[in-house]
Amino acid sequence: MKRQSRGGALSLPSGRHRGRPLQGDSLRIAIGADHAGFPLKEELKAYLEGQGIIYDDLGTYSPEPVDYPDIALRVAEAVAQGRFERGILICGTGIGASVAANKVPGVRAALCHDTFSARCSRAHNDSNILTLGARVIGFGLAKEIVNVWLNTEFEGGRHAVRLEKIKRIEERFGGGRGKAKVDSLAGYRAKSPPPLRERR
Repeated sequence: MKRQSRGGALSLPSGRHRGRPLQGDSLRIAIGADHAGFPLKEELKAYLEGQGIIYDDLGTYSPEPVDYPDIALRVAEAVAQGRFERGILICGTGIGASVAANKVPGVRAALCHDTFSARCSRAHNDSNILTLGARVIGFGLAKEIVNVWLNTEFEGGRHAVRLEKIKRIEERFGGGRGKAKVDSLAGYRAKSPPPLRERR
């Protein structure tokens, strides 16, 4: 049985799945959810595995209550540092996970509850994290959204110009300083209670 990390540093579970990625040989997905999103995460893992897509499950690993910012930080940090090309986050509505993930410099988390938004988030916004609300949509629609999101490429062009402006906003308010900025999040882990600690 997979166990969640109770230490400060990110600890990957032993159950890493490797298969044929949906797009190219380098696409790797980090997936995570809080307790509300746990059932949908397990369903999506089965879908990804069936498609032969490489993924790592970064928690949580049971329906026991956890705080979504801890899970969002794990996935967002892993994507921002380049350990994964993209991430999928699931909580009750998808809102909290999206808000938390977007605090990490370099992350472009998009909350999508329909395939049109999923396609546009990739084509126009180059989103690197997809957030979903397990209490908002069912597995069938979630699977369709993930499929569209994974198969849509960023269009570049005028959209790249707009993303550059977003980066400038991030830099203006102290983010977007590259790996050094993301590494500074280690202070969060050191000063906060151990992430993913179960509450009863």
